[in-house]
Amino acid sequence: MNTSAGPERSIRLLGPAEVRSLAAALDIRPTKQRGQNFVIDANTVRRIVRESGVTGDDVVVEVGPGLGSLTLALLETGASVTAVEVDPVLAEALPGTIAEFAPDETDRVRVVLADALQVTDLPGPAPTALVANLPYNVSVPVLLHLLALLPTLEHGLVMVQAEVADRLAAPPGSKTYGVPSVKAAWYADVRRAGAIGRNVFWPAPNVDSGLVAWTRRDPPTTTVSREQVFAVVDAAFSQRRKALRGVLRGLAGSGEAAEAALVAAGIDPLARGESLTVDQFVRIAEELAGSVP
Repeated sequence: MNTSAGPERSIRLLGPAEVRSLAAALDIRPTKQRGQNFVIDANTVRRIVRESGVTGDDVVVEVGPGLGSLTLALLETGASVTAVEVDPVLAEALPGTIAEFAPDETDRVRVVLADALQVTDLPGPAPTALVANLPYNVSVPVLLHLLALLPTLEHGLVMVQAEVADRLAAPPGSKTYGVPSVKAAWYADVRRAGAIGRNVFWPAPNVDSGLVAWTRRDPPTTTVSREQVFAVVDAAFSQRRKALRGVLRGLAGSGEAAEAALVAAGIDPLARGESLTVDQFVRIAEELAGSVP
């Protein structure tokens, strides 16, 4: 397979004029409800693809392709793309845009009309990468859902609100470390991969954007389920200022049982959730599972 970009591929990327022309032809007005902010800068989508590490061997899931700016840049690598779009007008229009701007690549794009949060299966070969400008209002749930649903995903990069990017990539002990940080760490090694200015979008959002790159890793080895571990994580951060002994009382059945489980797991009962690694949350969940009737 040819994995090179450039003149060998007859692909044109979208700029401001093309994005606005496509939107006008479809009578599309970007909505806040669906988190629609279309990227109008070709250098930005190429940067996203470059940082993602996608090659021609990848099968890429793209969530919210919109008018196709990032889709076209992904096709430049030689990868195939499964584009999941919730807006029926945009989903129907995307194949025509690919045919116009990348006429030789139409067989490498599959469009799935669906809400990414509700997807239970995807057509075509097993995806290996996730690259997306995620709708900011649902970015963390979508990312976690797809990481859980698609174990064949090996790596990827998503663009999200800057504060969310900080939380996803935060290490234990930092001010931004929280539920998204721990749950993402269950699936992958996560890192910040840069910032994106507001002026590359139409319309320009009211928030800054950040890139988050990740590489799949094996989840912690444990005798309990992911759901049991995540229940502990949710409880631990439900009241950030309170010690674990107090916030885990509901899961353990009593404060005494919570303290006993924490001590058995090697955790200070007066510690707070933001100081723990995902492996420590696993140990707490295991102890709680053994102590709760």
